[in-house]
Amino acid sequence: MKMDVHAALARWHEVAENGSKPDDLEAIMREDAVFHSPVVHTPQEGRAIVVAYLSAASQTLGNDSFRYVREVVSGDTAVLEFMTEMDGILVNGIDMIAFDEEGLIKDFKVMVRPLKAVNKVWEMMAAQLEAQKA
Repeated sequence: MKMDVHAALARWHEVAENGSKPDDLEAIMREDAVFHSPVVHTPQEGRAIVVAYLSAASQTLGNDSFRYVREVVSGDTAVLEFMTEMDGILVNGIDMIAFDEEGLIKDFKVMVRPLKAVNKVWEMMAAQLEAQKA
């Protein structure tokens, strides 16, 4: 049976709209998932670290202004363009999500623009990840 990328994407939207809680993220993530951050040089590998990053991103980017403005789906991959505002800085970015044959997330890449937004994301994500450790 072929994976339905639209159904997998619908599950991502449901988890995101419900606050990207760690347990919900774990349920849609492969054990060997990989996360590509716009501010961390190396890919982050493994479900636990990917869940930590996506949960932190939800706390920093996922404010009341966050919205997806475009979706492009091809094969096993969805590209979602988003807009949000952080401390008065307009952030424009994309989430590129690849799903496996069971519809679980295997690869998640985030790209952000402009540079001022990248710097703000880095600052706020670092603080959120540090708070999660405490």
